[in-house]
Amino acid sequence: MKILKAKTAGFCFGVDRAVKLTYQLAEEGHKVATLGPLIHNPQCVADLESKGVVTAAGLEDVPDGYEVVIRSHGVGADVYSAIAEKGLVLHDATCPFVAKIHRIAKRASDEGKTLLVAGDKTHPEVQGIVGHTKGEVFVFADLDELKAWQGPKNGQNGIIVVAQTTFQVTKWLECTNFIKKDYTNAEIFDTICNATWTRQQEAEDLSRKCDLMVVIGGHHSSNTQKLVKVAEKHTKAVTVETAKELRPEWFEGVDTVAVTAGASTPSSIIEEVLNSMSEEIREEMSFAEMFAESEANLKPVFAGKVVEGTVTSITPNEVQVDIGTKHTGFVKLSELTDDPAARAEDLVKVGDKLDLVVEKVNDQEGVAYLSRKKLEARKGLEEVAKAAEEGTVMEGVVTETNKGGVIVLVKGVKVFVPRSQATMRRDEDINALVKQNVKLIITECAGRKIVGSINKVTAEENAAKREAFWADVEVGKTYTGVVKSLTAYGAFVDIGGVDGLCHISELSWNRIKHPSEVVSVGDTIEVYVKALDPENHKVSLGYKKAEDNPWEKLKNEYPIGSVFTAPVVSITKFGAFVRILPGVDGLVHISEISNERVEKVGDVLKVGDEVNVKLLDVDFDKKRISLSMKALLDDENSDAE
Repeated sequence: MKILKAKTAGFCFGVDRAVKLTYQLAEEGHKVATLGPLIHNPQCVADLESKGVVTAAGLEDVPDGYEVVIRSHGVGADVYSAIAEKGLVLHDATCPFVAKIHRIAKRASDEGKTLLVAGDKTHPEVQGIVGHTKGEVFVFADLDELKAWQGPKNGQNGIIVVAQTTFQVTKWLECTNFIKKDYTNAEIFDTICNATWTRQQEAEDLSRKCDLMVVIGGHHSSNTQKLVKVAEKHTKAVTVETAKELRPEWFEGVDTVAVTAGASTPSSIIEEVLNSMSEEIREEMSFAEMFAESEANLKPVFAGKVVEGTVTSITPNEVQVDIGTKHTGFVKLSELTDDPAARAEDLVKVGDKLDLVVEKVNDQEGVAYLSRKKLEARKGLEEVAKAAEEGTVMEGVVTETNKGGVIVLVKGVKVFVPRSQATMRRDEDINALVKQNVKLIITECAGRKIVGSINKVTAEENAAKREAFWADVEVGKTYTGVVKSLTAYGAFVDIGGVDGLCHISELSWNRIKHPSEVVSVGDTIEVYVKALDPENHKVSLGYKKAEDNPWEKLKNEYPIGSVFTAPVVSITKFGAFVRILPGVDGLVHISEISNERVEKVGDVLKVGDEVNVKLLDVDFDKKRISLSMKALLDDENSDAE
């Protein structure tokens, strides 16, 4: 009898995360209670209880002094509120894929849309999803229940559709096809977990190749039972929680048996079942058959060898892969990518095939440590060397700077670009290049010494841009440019291979002391051409807009005779200047401050005072404004008389 084992069998990412968290808390001496059985596996739950972990049916069952663990199924919003009200310490192990559905459910509530959930309404995951929306909800288990639905009460607001992460894939496809035809305004989110998709697909593939499918998992586990249903379409399928439930009569007359496991099944139980089945097989195998099996599983594995690995499980810090030998392969996150912010689950999925290079082998423990990054670097080095010979332009990401220049990662290879070859101007800040995609050519490639130039590519591109610019430019034309550098008298803006000067007086209608008060290096701004000097290739730019001119606003909004309150911004011997609008000040002459004689302006007013003034006159050509406080006093006296 031949045994085929599913590569995706066992803990999924969310369950693995929850179990590890709970065991860690117990080992650290925390008193913890899980809301409901942590996973649908009685053996694992019993082991946790032996370590002091309490399984609580609800918050009212959590013992005093215990901390609460929310399992991977997640809970409704009201449970979080109740935990906060009770002041309990919370450890949230909700699967990130489930948490994403919670956010979608909340969005449906916020937007007044009807939420459709494909799943089992009695399952804790579905109950948690429903608990994150306050609007209309309909849960359906299959296409028949969906067809029987009368539709949303308010169809104009729209529909949002999600699925339980372990929902049967074939049923989901049937239901979504129906929804697309009958509800054209529905937003459909494929929220079935990638591990579930892969696990069910593999179960279906294996069921076609075997006479019996053994599914290992809790009898109350939703995803385990769905695997049984998937397999039953093509072969006989049975489910067991442990090896003790295996029955010899199942294997009578069976040539090939396939084994898979639900997402809540520990690897120890899977191995126990496989070992129990293998013992029976070994008793029937000849020496030649055992030798052939041994040879197949003893492929030489050594440091530097390139292998293909299939991703079997993912944790936050590493990925486990099957490399076709007795060795268990591990790829650390740092050997998958150079991005420190990257997450393993975003880079690879269970079932992905990866080309890897072996870094280290431990035959005693049956472990091989692998790297994708180093293999890519090895391949990349060949491409870089070829590009150096042919002068090909390559693309890379600037990862860091140093005293001499910048480091660009090209095809996994670190290329040094000297400071003089990194930017077109000496005053440009090379730190601004970090994390930027750049084009460069390889100028030297000798062993580990690999040197490149960004300038040479930039210079050629800019030459073409300049030619196109001068052929098309005209006064008044608007461009979107990038601020390249600042001086005391203005900002230089790149408007497409050509740098134009935006004088400080053209940056703002207000008086500014330095361009940095308005723009910064790297800013993308919209400018227009004020003047051109084609012979010397100089361009003068404007940034401030005519519609923002405060004098125009004054003309439109403040007619002669207007009365308003404004702050005093400066004091002189002959009067006080009052701020009418940003950039526009008017003068209250000393003779217009009061009906009584004012000897010294500072005796009556000080900077910061809010005063009531009347607009007497405006000279727009000379930018002079006359204001009066006394006129308002005269008006008050006239009204009193």
